[in-house]
Formats: sequence, structure tokens, C-alpha cells
Amino acid sequence: MPTGSLPSGPSRRTTLQGALATGALLGLSTPAALGQAAAPVVVIGGGFAGATCARSLKQADPGLAVTLVEPAERYLACPFSNLVVAGLRELDEQAFGYAGIAAAGVTIARQPAVAVDPERRRVRLGDGAELDYQRLVVAPGVDLRFDAIPGYDEAASERMPHAWKAGPQTELLRRQLGAMPDGGQVVMAVPANPFRCPPGPYERASLIAHYLKTHKPRAKLIILDAKDQFSKQRLFEEAWAELYPGLIEWVSLSFGGQVTEVDPGANTLVTEFGSHRADVANVIPPQRAGAIAALAGVADATGWCPIDPVTFESTLVPGIHVIGDAAIGGAMPKSAFSANAQAKACAAAIIHLVREEAPPTPKLINTCYSLVAPDYGISIAGVYAPKDGLLAEVEGAGGVSPLEAPAAVRQAEAAYAEAWFRTVTDEVFG
Repeated sequence: MPTGSLPSGPSRRTTLQGALATGALLGLSTPAALGQAAAPVVVIGGGFAGATCARSLKQADPGLAVTLVEPAERYLACPFSNLVVAGLRELDEQAFGYAGIAAAGVTIARQPAVAVDPERRRVRLGDGAELDYQRLVVAPGVDLRFDAIPGYDEAASERMPHAWKAGPQTELLRRQLGAMPDGGQVVMAVPANPFRCPPGPYERASLIAHYLKTHKPRAKLIILDAKDQFSKQRLFEEAWAELYPGLIEWVSLSFGGQVTEVDPGANTLVTEFGSHRADVANVIPPQRAGAIAALAGVADATGWCPIDPVTFESTLVPGIHVIGDAAIGGAMPKSAFSANAQAKACAAAIIHLVREEAPPTPKLINTCYSLVAPDYGISIAGVYAPKDGLLAEVEGAGGVSPLEAPAAVRQAEAAYAEAWFRTVTDEVFG
């Protein structure tokens, strides 16, 4: 029996079914057999991807039995959490509950998913209850690979926080910055691709620099990067030269940026070119799909989940769809905007599939906003469509913020970022 599979034999079981009713998502037609029983759909993970998908499924077909498996009482959003690190926002402003999703008719199972049996199409929860499904959506986000950097583990993260999942680590990094003396040194370690939110570390560096410039102007920030290029690089570097001259030093892979070892006791990060002693160390380790993906058999040797780009169904296990950060999305980045877009496309595909109809070919949009300062925003946008088994960028359909733009443009982009966050969180959780 594979690890994480369900045992055979009698067990406590919850089977959710209902009548397949009229729905409207991407022009769906009324089912021919109105009395047909609706097959249950289970969604694991209550972040932007999972919550959006569960809500979209129920919105498209109110008669569909949809269960969202999420043990947390509230979701702490990662977008805008870098403002919390920099003391510009409170963590409670990142918190969103599930009452709105429940009110929309989605059943909330407040237990962790601990096993999946793809053959019997059943999910086991932490309390022993089981959920049958016809279609399962796995949206577990990312897990941090604590085995990837020698010396760095969960215990070390209490000394050298990653803060890559919004919550206590976010506040820990904020407190460390506040306690650091003026003239101290912040060192960030950034992993190689892929990881959640490609521009996120550079937004964080920018907002930490804003904090240091405002409160500890003699301090310095070093970015040790396992890459030679990064998202929106020219825009970030232009902004750093303008706003934070001499404060940020970016060390690329070719110049010794890859961290090969850490010493939490000495607060030191080691590279092939030498070591860096930090007053505050922010170590962002490599990542992989959340643990339930591997237990369900939908993660490959890379740690991520290959999918059909039309339906988001796993290419490894039939009947299971993977969306959001855990999926191998081709050119589409691992962002909250992407997760929200993928969830809606996946929901549409599932509605068609349970009706034994051909799903539509999706075209998805992503926009990544980054704040370099509270009133200075930049962005990159792309349009993506299935091509050669992956989600490929539609050439000429995207765009990036202009270089050398006036302050009014940067201020407007910062306002757009805030407006997007308000809109998407209200849509998903409101």
C-alpha cells in the first residue's frame, strides 16, 4: 500500500451528494437530466486557489456537493505580508475567515487531509472521517524544504526566520528588524526557481530597505541569490538606485550568491565565496508542493505536480486536479493572482467533466504587483494558454511597468496593487 493511502475494510465515511442543478460558469448549459445525482467534489486547501475553486464550483452549480477541507479557522494571506515585515501593516489585516464561503453553500471540513485513496476516490481526514469524491482538487500551496540547506531546519528558522508563510514567522522577522542596532546588517538568502512568488524576495528586500532608511539609516541589506536573474530585475534595480542608494547589495549566483550552509548559532550564511555574518538573517529555503500532494501521488520527482493545462487534472493520477502554487504551471508564475485564475478555470473544467462534456480551453491572466516603497509600485502581467502540454505565455499579450516612469505612475501602481488585494480577498472570502 502506498504511503498515505487509505486502508481497506469498514470505516467511518462521509459521502456528500445532491441534485445536479442549473449552473452558469463560462456559458455552461442546463444538464439534460435534472434529476441526476451530483457527484461530490472535494477541495483540499483553503488558500486563494482552493477557496476560489470551491466557491466557483458552488456558484456555477448550486446543486453540486462541494466540500472544502481546511483545518485553519482563518487564512493568513501572503500578498502584502511584506508590509507587515516592514512595520507598515498589521498581521490581522492579512486574516480572512471562511464564513462567506460557507454561506455560499460550501461545506467546510475543519480537519487536515491526511490520506487520499485514488482508486476508491476517497479522502481521509485527521479525525478519521472520510469523504468520497468524483473529482478531487488539491491546492495545498507549498512546503518548505528544510533539508535543502545544511544547517537549516525548523529549529533554525526560529533564529533565521523564513517568513515565507504568513503568520508567526512574519512577526518574528519584524521583531528582529526592530531589535537590530542601527548600523547592523540584514542578510537574505533567496533560492533558485521555482518557488512561491518570484518577485516576493525583492519586494521584501525593498520594504526592509524602506524600514532601514527610515529608522536605521546606517544599516545595510545583502541579498544572497541562487540566480543570476530575477523577475522585474531592471525595475527593482532602478528603484533601489533611486530610493536606497548604497543600502542594498545584490550578490548573484555567478558572484557567490548561492548559500551552501548556515550556522544558526553564529547567525552566519556560507557561500562558495565566503561567509556573511548577519544581525538579522532571512533564509528563504527551496520549496515543493504541500505534503498532501505527495501522499495523493500527484507530485513527481521535482516535488511539484504536473497537470493537463486545459483541465488542471494531474497527469499522474486521474480524477485529481492540482491548482495554485503546487502545480507545474509552465510559464505561469506561482502567485495569488495565478492561483485565483487557475481555480476558476479548473472549476469550469470540472463542471463540464462531471456532465461528460468537453471542457473549454482556458486563457488565463496573471499580474504580479510589487511594492518598492509604500507609494512606489511596479508590475508585470502575462496571458497564458495551453501549448505543448504546458501553460505558455501568449506572445505580445503581457506587459511590464515602464522604466524611468514619473512618480505619479509609481504611485498609481501602488494604488492598483492595494485595490487588487481588496478586490480579490472580498471576492474569495467575503
